[in-house]
Amino acid sequence: MKILFCCSEAYPLAKTGGLGDVGGALPRALLKQGVQVKLVLPGYSVALANAKPNGLKLLNELEILGETVRIWQSRLAGSRVTVWFIDHKTFSSREGGLYGDELGVDWHDNAWRFYVYCKVAELIACNEAGLDWKADVVHCHDWQTGLIPALLNEREHRPKTVFTIHNLAYRGLFDQATFHALQLPTHWWHHESVEFWGEFSYLKAGLVYSDRVTTVSPSYAQEIQTPDFGCGLEGVLEQRKRHLTGIVNGIDDKVWNPGTDTHLSCHYNRRSLSKKQLNKTALQKELGLATTPDTLLLGFIGRLVEQKGLAILIPALEQFLAQTDAQFVALGSGQQEYETALLELAAKFPQQVKIYIGYDEGVSHRIEAGVDVFLMPSLFEPCGLNQMYSQRYGTLPLCHYVGGLRDTVVNLSDSQLEGYTQGSLGVDNIDETGFLFCDATATSLLATLNKAYICYQNTPLWTKMQKNGMAQDFSWGVSSQRYVDLYESLLKENDSQIRVAG
Repeated sequence: MKILFCCSEAYPLAKTGGLGDVGGALPRALLKQGVQVKLVLPGYSVALANAKPNGLKLLNELEILGETVRIWQSRLAGSRVTVWFIDHKTFSSREGGLYGDELGVDWHDNAWRFYVYCKVAELIACNEAGLDWKADVVHCHDWQTGLIPALLNEREHRPKTVFTIHNLAYRGLFDQATFHALQLPTHWWHHESVEFWGEFSYLKAGLVYSDRVTTVSPSYAQEIQTPDFGCGLEGVLEQRKRHLTGIVNGIDDKVWNPGTDTHLSCHYNRRSLSKKQLNKTALQKELGLATTPDTLLLGFIGRLVEQKGLAILIPALEQFLAQTDAQFVALGSGQQEYETALLELAAKFPQQVKIYIGYDEGVSHRIEAGVDVFLMPSLFEPCGLNQMYSQRYGTLPLCHYVGGLRDTVVNLSDSQLEGYTQGSLGVDNIDETGFLFCDATATSLLATLNKAYICYQNTPLWTKMQKNGMAQDFSWGVSSQRYVDLYESLLKENDSQIRVAG
């Protein structure tokens, strides 16, 4: 079975967030399942530079709307996954971010850049790019790849298509003039096709024209069919619900393994959990915090944007830190207002709070290993990865009850905590792995922080929950098998059985 895996980023070649983790890990897992998978990436300058140690070979040159595009081949580091880079000057000759400049402003020509990417991916999938390879299934990820299923749908004999939504909020919206400039089929400009309230949406193209739609958790698959989470596309998703599946992302359990993690000062596992404390002390020293082992250390890693719940996190933390000796560390960057608010929190509690504006892979690993509680108060979260990393590292996640967070964290209820503290519930009866709160308010978050603080004072209970989390299997093995099953079922169906717009 030949799978063309189309993703706009893949770790360690190019990454801005969780999409990059999936783009780097899922192809490896599919290869282990016996699937022949080829990963297609934009030829960003950073990606080509990161690929050079594994070799770069020029395979072909094509012309797309009068402009030259090169296809380079390399492989994903530490694996046998073949990577094909689509090298256009708007990718390879541009410094800055993958999707925007150093200030976070989107590149003005993103529609054109990713049209070129999608067009060449279409040609590769149909064995028209001079690579002597044709896909059985094309698996596309997020808005940057949304035109691929639409372009393939114009063909009589084509591979099957799967489109995965990682975050519905990023819809890839552009104006009608851009639609015409890309010379897209005029019949696409329709409210049942790619048109979206006077604009056109790359993401909607993927939703409408793919044979199957998946998203990254079962709960998120249900949520996005409602007005609260559907971002205006809930009608399209409700229509496609028979072909919509939620499959929880896995994590790379080799990269995220406290027993071998090269970023840590001390390795540990479930049998040597006490050594986690050494990583906490090392993190406190690194950040300039007091190295008090009994102090509850809280952590946050993520984009500093509204989705991540910063508006409820910061006021809840301000109250919690004022009434306890807890410490807090955050790693991330994003909206200026949230960066400023976090720095002001650090200024108000200089002995308890350290803020790292930016991103550092090593620091992120050390936070996961060193903190006691990892905070994810996201207003919505399609899947989330850090709550799974946290459990693997014996760090208890504290999350909002949405999307993939509710699917991967087992909540310790108030009644269970009461039963334990009163002696009516033994520690062996505790199977929970973290804390969830339902209302997206600072008050609800603060109450859950206080519950976690009480639990932290009960060492046997805390240790049991840590070990419960570390025993969970969040590897890509289970999730990748579900994708293989999806591909196989799709290939068994006749074209007449597959609902595709046109």
